Amino acid sequence: MSKHSMSKHSTSRHIVLFSAAAFAALALTAAVVAPVSAQDKMMKSELSGEKTVMVGGAAMFPSKNIIQNAVNSKDHTTLVAAVKAAGLVNTLESKGPFTVFAPTNAAFGKLPAGTVDNLVKPENKATLSKILTYHVVAGKLAASDLTEGKKLKTVEGEQLTIKKSDGKVMIIDSKGNSSTVTIPNVNQSNGVIHVVDTVLMPS
Repeated sequence: MSKHSMSKHSTSRHIVLFSAAAFAALALTAAVVAPVSAQDKMMKSELSGEKTVMVGGAAMFPSKNIIQNAVNSKDHTTLVAAVKAAGLVNTLESKGPFTVFAPTNAAFGKLPAGTVDNLVKPENKATLSKILTYHVVAGKLAASDLTEGKKLKTVEGEQLTIKKSDGKVMIIDSKGNSSTVTIPNVNQSNGVIHVVDTVLMPS
């Protein structure tokens, strides 16, 4: 083989090697910047010694406050947007403790078309705040504290009533509508969340 063809062969081999190295580096970068999976979050929570609950595809950490956890739940994007529009972020980040009945996106979806879009408008801030604070009770109440017939005074001022049916906890609002707790006892640093499937309405 001539010197010329050898150097040509060696150059092409260098290119192949370089391409492989570049590809490996790219793959590594992709792995590093890839979003953290729920499983990874679960592993991290186990490593930190925290007992987490999965809500909306994310681990809810007891060491984080209500807002810090809620923003990670894919099922609560409407609630988080509503809390921001109502100016309640600081309240729900405060020491509390609070018990929050947290309606999912599907719960908000049960409301008549256009209701949520209308509520988040600046001119309806007071009404939105009234509805959201009707989902909040001062103090930390575990599911075991939500006993049949118990009346809960909300931050909004009106009451919610607890009803038990087939082992499920149901919250009855002032209009007599019921909302079922689907994920109980999601502990937070400043209280507890109980995920519910229907938006509660004050009178």
